[in-house]
Amino acid sequence: MTPPFLVLGLETSCDETAAAVVRLGVDGRASVVSSVVASQIAAHAPYGGVVPEVAARAHVELIEPVARQALAEAGVTLDDISGVAATAGPGLVGAVMVGLSFAKALSLARGLPLIAVNHLEGHAISARLEADVPYPFLLLLVSGGHCQLLEVAGVGACTRLGSTIDDAAGEAFDKIAKSLGLPYPGGPALERLAEGGDIDRFPLPRALLGRDGCDFSFSGLKTAAARLAEGVTDQTDRRDLAAAVQNAIARQLAERTQRAMAAYAAQHSVQHKRFVVAGGVAANRTVRARLEALATSNGFSFAAPPLKYCTDNAAMIALAGAERLAAGMIDGLDAVARPRWPLDQAAALANPTHVPGRKGAKA
Repeated sequence: MTPPFLVLGLETSCDETAAAVVRLGVDGRASVVSSVVASQIAAHAPYGGVVPEVAARAHVELIEPVARQALAEAGVTLDDISGVAATAGPGLVGAVMVGLSFAKALSLARGLPLIAVNHLEGHAISARLEADVPYPFLLLLVSGGHCQLLEVAGVGACTRLGSTIDDAAGEAFDKIAKSLGLPYPGGPALERLAEGGDIDRFPLPRALLGRDGCDFSFSGLKTAAARLAEGVTDQTDRRDLAAAVQNAIARQLAERTQRAMAAYAAQHSVQHKRFVVAGGVAANRTVRARLEALATSNGFSFAAPPLKYCTDNAAMIALAGAERLAAGMIDGLDAVARPRWPLDQAAALANPTHVPGRKGAKA
């Protein structure tokens, strides 16, 4: 399909029910016409984390009014929409099924093209929502469930350079925050606690220092910090530990990203030296500042989505759907919901970071 056109995006991979309308212009640039996110934080807070069954039930109740609100705020109706895009994975499969099924119903009832979007691809291109970020670029995708370095040449064209071999950075933030007795969601709470803390007060392990490549590991850091947290009660000590944890995570992200930058720069011309960080952890100011400084020192431009598009949202899903629709990449009503869905399928098959039956990030 040839732009300009509007795409309705739906996102239900975890604990946010979201809908958005995005316009793709004739020049290939996207603009967000509306973006609505209904958070479930209050529903999950008593449990200290996301409960899949609670999330799925909330999505069932919220998906229709949230989609209706997104259309209303955009000032359009379904008659103006050229396609409907929905997250089809990875994520909590019961939650994913809600948004995908709703999109299928709209597609069938209104004769709209359906685009089943990889949630990670939405994050991967989210910096293009309100900025001119041409392909290709080097991406650090870092969130609660994912931590990987990728070369992004376009939608459907991502090459994995490195991934976490155990926990994701956002997962480490959340679980360490829980060890410190901080409320859910833990990552933002830990960032607030860390303000003014002494990053050198508590020594923490540095993972994979002798290992080649661009993979990450946060399980050792998580365990060490949790043990230290058991003996910390003074508020100053808690603040210093939080600051040390935040610094350690930012340090490892920067160390592995620097390796990826060297490999990327060796294969691309100077004008293609673009670095993007996306995902929920990209909202952390310490992490973002460390990575921006790293990009500058290595001759890369730096881009990140606006904070409101770092965490889960439907605008990024609508954008991925719009770019796929423009390329003729549409899906049938037999599109399946997937709990795991690697962006680089070839790398996942040839060199899996996780094997069946083993817990870990959805890489």
